[in-house]
Amino acid sequence: MDLIKPEFGLLIWQTIIFLAIFFLLAKYAWKPILGGLKDREISIASALGEAEKARLEMQKLTSDNQKLLDEAKAERERILKSAQKTADELREEAKTKASLEVNKMLEDARRVIESEKQSAIVAIKEQVAMLSIEVAGKILRRELEDKDRQQLLAADIIRELNIN
Repeated sequence: MDLIKPEFGLLIWQTIIFLAIFFLLAKYAWKPILGGLKDREISIASALGEAEKARLEMQKLTSDNQKLLDEAKAERERILKSAQKTADELREEAKTKASLEVNKMLEDARRVIESEKQSAIVAIKEQVAMLSIEVAGKILRRELEDKDRQQLLAADIIRELNIN
């Protein structure tokens, strides 16, 4: 059996089945479908009528809303002007307070910096003195390890004392 070439008997049966289904649908399905479409058409026409009524009502409401909106805009402008004036006053007051506070903070910072600077200088001097003593001690230990060097160093110190 070749799938590409259907047989003549198969074509006849397919045609008979198609016609039977076509007549059954025409008798039982198309009338309810057409009736549903007619009902739908009537409901759409009714909805369009109601939509036109609603549109007219919306136009009336829109004009009323526009009046209210104009009144609200005027009130908003009045409130905004009042708020702007209050904000300007508060801003000036805040600037003054902030300026005073900044000046105080700067003066405090200068005092702290000067104090820290003096403390750092004292600490550095102490560290330099300690390092100098350590270095001098290490040099003296190295110099005094040898007896000949000890005698030479003593003679140099006596000579310097005699000169001064």
